[in-house]
Amino acid sequence: MTYKATCFGIAITAMIAAPALAEYPERTIELTIPAGAGGGTDTSARKLAILLEKKLGTSIAVINIGGGGGSVGATQFMLTEPDGYSLFATWNSPLTTVPQVQSVAYTLDSFTPIASTSESAYTLCVKADFPATTGEEFLAELAANPGKYTYGNDGIGGTMQLAAERIFQAKGIEAVAIPFGGAGETLQNFLGDHVDIYGGSIAPVLPYVQSGDVKCPLLTSAAGVKALPGASGLEAVGLADKETLLWRAILGPKDLDPSIVDKLAVAIDESVNDPSYVEFLATMGEVPKVVKGEALKIRLENEYKALAEVSKALGL
Repeated sequence: MTYKATCFGIAITAMIAAPALAEYPERTIELTIPAGAGGGTDTSARKLAILLEKKLGTSIAVINIGGGGGSVGATQFMLTEPDGYSLFATWNSPLTTVPQVQSVAYTLDSFTPIASTSESAYTLCVKADFPATTGEEFLAELAANPGKYTYGNDGIGGTMQLAAERIFQAKGIEAVAIPFGGAGETLQNFLGDHVDIYGGSIAPVLPYVQSGDVKCPLLTSAAGVKALPGASGLEAVGLADKETLLWRAILGPKDLDPSIVDKLAVAIDESVNDPSYVEFLATMGEVPKVVKGEALKIRLENEYKALAEVSKALGL
């Protein structure tokens, strides 16, 4: 083949590919959520989808596939075609936590990171009469009473348990983990005095903090959060490097075209920072956080490694 023929072939290929990409998306995008309807990830993803439809100029169909802590939906999604018409709206646990405690068919390399959307600290909360208010006092009370206090969490090897144990192990604390089926169930058992400490996301417990029945001494984030002004971030207790967050992201299947990834990342960034979405996130105790592409991949890998160390130490 001559040099001229080769160049002609490349030019033709570029001419065919360019219009196809320029027209993307030209049909409905399916957005898989690895959880049932009504939860935090589902609610935030559906709100975001409305804004993305306007940015991308197409409709988005939401598909809920719950089960296995998000692993069922993740497993089914990884089999979709990398054509840009199948996207995955998830929280971090199915990718970085669940694989630590159960066998899954996927790895981090089974997905193409596009962009994260929001993040929030988990929190550890107690009843108003608990003998500690600040994060430092709370940790000191637990350390002085090994094995006395129980804390509810999101299941054996769940993100909340691993987040708490990263903190407790650093301080030599022995607390008894009691697993439940999510933050809602944990809250019910905490309010019913079946566990001493609530461990979970901020939104479910916030009304009880505002009423004065509950106080939250400690967060799992390095810094404090506006939703819980009385809670200490880990930086305040000398444990900033033990930060574990609840965060959400949009991913694609493996081998998704980089040009499509870039286009989607821009649309997600603009939608996440839309004032209406920022206001919505605040009601959930979350803040916008957009980390794109390779940087998101690194975040996933680093969190996976950190939680693997904690899981191994716990014998999970």
